[in-house]
Amino acid sequence: KKALLLAERFWPGPLTLLLPKQAIIPDLVTSGMDTVAVRIPNQPLAMQLLQSLDFPLVAPSANPFGYVSPTSAQHVDDQLGEKIAYVLDGGPCPVGIESTIVGFEGDEAIIHRLGGLSKEKIESIIGKVKLMPHSSSNPKAPGMLKSHYSPGKKVVVGNLDTLVEEYGKDRTGIISFTRSVEGIVPEHQMILAPDGELTTAAKNLFSSLRLLDKKDIDVILAEPVPEHGLGLAINDRLKRAAAK
Repeated sequence: KKALLLAERFWPGPLTLLLPKQAIIPDLVTSGMDTVAVRIPNQPLAMQLLQSLDFPLVAPSANPFGYVSPTSAQHVDDQLGEKIAYVLDGGPCPVGIESTIVGFEGDEAIIHRLGGLSKEKIESIIGKVKLMPHSSSNPKAPGMLKSHYSPGKKVVVGNLDTLVEEYGKDRTGIISFTRSVEGIVPEHQMILAPDGELTTAAKNLFSSLRLLDKKDIDVILAEPVPEHGLGLAINDRLKRAAAK
């Protein structure tokens, strides 16, 4: 019943439901697990594609395992290039971080991965939900691993002023919520939300990590954003980008 309530309220949108797998679904789709992840994206081109098919579409993430998630067709082409026949380009991702994954044990709803749909919005429909800590063993999805979304450069998360003092300003990149840091060249600074909105920060997070990963720097210093709403998911991604 809770799954249905969430689907009715948030589909199409950034919500993935983990549901019991029926025998008709091949094991290859679920890596042998007994649950299947189901989602309806709120993207016009993707919806057009789905509506043109008379069967559900199965697809992996358009992302090499563990790297920063793509948020544009160009990101996908940069990573996969000749390995895929073509890219369906519907423009940049409007949400910017992945969907929230919700599963169920009996009548209890569990968030397995924080994402573009906030815990507060989910709880406003079905009441209290449990938040699953991320794990490096036996995850239900790669995005639940402790270390994930990682660029090639070292990422350190904490108080920006303290970190800049420790690492210096010369070969350093910055990811901040709303402010710039004096003495670091502007092109090495990514301000996630000049407008102070968490939705803007979420939209810019992965593209900022990718841009800094291409710069001639040694380390990316990042500060957490306010810990509410989408901020929970943004901070989760930053922590895992920084995890070894």
